[in-house]
Amino acid sequence: MSRGKWLLGAAVVALVAGAVVSRGMLSRAEGPAPRQAAQAVPVEVAKAVRKEMPVNLDALGTVTPIASVAIKPRLDTAITGVHFADGAKVNKGDLLFTLDCRQIEADMKRTQAIIDGAAATLEQAQRDVERYTDLVARNATPIVTLNNAQTTVNVSKATAESNRAQLENLKVQLGFCAIHAPISGRISMANVKVGNFVRQADTQPMATINQMAPVYVTLTIPQKNLADVRHAVAAGTATVEVSVPGESKKASGKVAMIENTVDTSTGMATLRAIMPNDDEMLWPGTLVTVSMTLRNEEGVAVPTTAIQVSQTGTYVFVIADNVAKVQPVKVERQIGSESVIASGLKGGETVVTDGQLVLSNGTHVTIHSGPTQAPAAGT
Repeated sequence: MSRGKWLLGAAVVALVAGAVVSRGMLSRAEGPAPRQAAQAVPVEVAKAVRKEMPVNLDALGTVTPIASVAIKPRLDTAITGVHFADGAKVNKGDLLFTLDCRQIEADMKRTQAIIDGAAATLEQAQRDVERYTDLVARNATPIVTLNNAQTTVNVSKATAESNRAQLENLKVQLGFCAIHAPISGRISMANVKVGNFVRQADTQPMATINQMAPVYVTLTIPQKNLADVRHAVAAGTATVEVSVPGESKKASGKVAMIENTVDTSTGMATLRAIMPNDDEMLWPGTLVTVSMTLRNEEGVAVPTTAIQVSQTGTYVFVIADNVAKVQPVKVERQIGSESVIASGLKGGETVVTDGQLVLSNGTHVTIHSGPTQAPAAGT
């Protein structure tokens, strides 16, 4: 009985093993089970466009006033009036300071009195000359008397002329007592106030006026770029755009001057661009970023967001038949949000601008149009 049960169990095991082997052989004959197709990656794209692009030269510059005047006294006297607010905008001819002029006015009165006295003496001497001339003709008086009277006339004339010149000088000095703005611009704070005594020898100015419109932007460029800049200036295409820290808008101007020598110690050449600055956006002394346009050249432009960098260089993903392909490129320059491609693209290609992080060569993609705009309320 035991032997029969053992034989039956062995037969069952053999049948199960045969079924498993048969199923495995059938599975290998049919091939592996199909895999699920890879999902396409959504990306955003743009066209590589061949068009005219500017050739720019970037540099740092400093805003410099075209005219700057330090206000200083021309007399040794006290200040009696300050007629402007610190930092205010002033126009040419505006009264800025008045100085104590009482001493000059007193000297003018004294000099005028001397002139009047000399005029009276001259009048008397001229009458004496007329009288003595008649008497000398009749031999009624010696000729020396006539000569003395003529001398008195000459002395009186000289005295009057000398004091008239002195009076004119005093009038000029009186004009120095009222200090007017020699140029239009923005004035600094007053370094001296009413009651201070000022002297001609003072080194610190009473105030300083800077012309605000137009202004210069002074910058330096490497010697290797000097030839291009000179050609652009000669052609009238050397325009500049200036960016100020903290300002969203830019100021435009034109290169007005190239220094006549290159600094031998630095190899840099100095340029000045003239800026209208009607809105006073450019403040003297400010450090600014300058972008100078030299000329326009045709090139292939793509959004800068399409440019990727690897250990082997720069590249973009080009889309053809919904498949991404790595395309090595050489970037020549960047203009705003666009990059100019020197080689690698001919124009017209579709390049990926967003979604590159999950792409590789040969990845299937779908063009992503961005989020759908939500309908307006009530519609």
